[in-house]
Amino acid sequence: MDKVEILGVAIDNVSYQEAVERIRTFLRSPHQHYVVTPNPEFLVTAQIDAPFRQILNYADLTVADGVGLIHAARWLGKQLQRTTGVDLFWNLCELAQREVLPIFLLGGGEGVATATAAVLTKYFPKLIVSGTESGGAVSAEGNSTDDGQLIFTINQAKPMLLFVAFGCPKQEKWIFRHLDQLPSVKVAMGVGGSFDFISGHVTRAPEVLRSLGLEWLYRLIKEPWRWKRIYTAVVIFPFLVLRQKLKM
Repeated sequence: MDKVEILGVAIDNVSYQEAVERIRTFLRSPHQHYVVTPNPEFLVTAQIDAPFRQILNYADLTVADGVGLIHAARWLGKQLQRTTGVDLFWNLCELAQREVLPIFLLGGGEGVATATAAVLTKYFPKLIVSGTESGGAVSAEGNSTDDGQLIFTINQAKPMLLFVAFGCPKQEKWIFRHLDQLPSVKVAMGVGGSFDFISGHVTRAPEVLRSLGLEWLYRLIKEPWRWKRIYTAVVIFPFLVLRQKLKM
């Protein structure tokens, strides 16, 4: 599969359809797989967190979530298709309904996963949501205060698809640490703020702004306290990519 390396992280150049088809093959495999959906913030974090960078590069599928990655690839003379995490998550729920694959929603804050499940089952009435959990407090290293109970609960539910919304890099580290303790799970994926968007706890930027790559501006206006994360994405990330280009 065609890959583009940006700041030491290899990203798969796939469309939504190709990503879903790849994950479908994972679900039919006897092995476990995990999917990551990096945006600029992921890649900046990976520069100072080598274990996280390694986790991203070990992933079975790495799709470009942020439009900043598309621009970065272009600056580096490469082509990369955008596959947003929230839209891929939605498409996988559609697949799960069609192929009768139970899913589990983990994270997103108190009550958010349950609210997300309610919205999903409204749109996908035959979707099997085998369980939801907030996940408790999660450390920067991906350890939850409720790990033992979470693993027990997920194993009792026996999902094939596990979606984890702890945010970067916690969700990826949690999946990497615990996937082998969850034998029913064929595919695990970190979904960041997807539960917040789908449940309605956070309003997604209008499509026209997303298509123009201005979702960051919408977020800054709506959630000014996120300015450090936005600064990372729109200032630090381009600087690091420019430095990579100058070294080529």
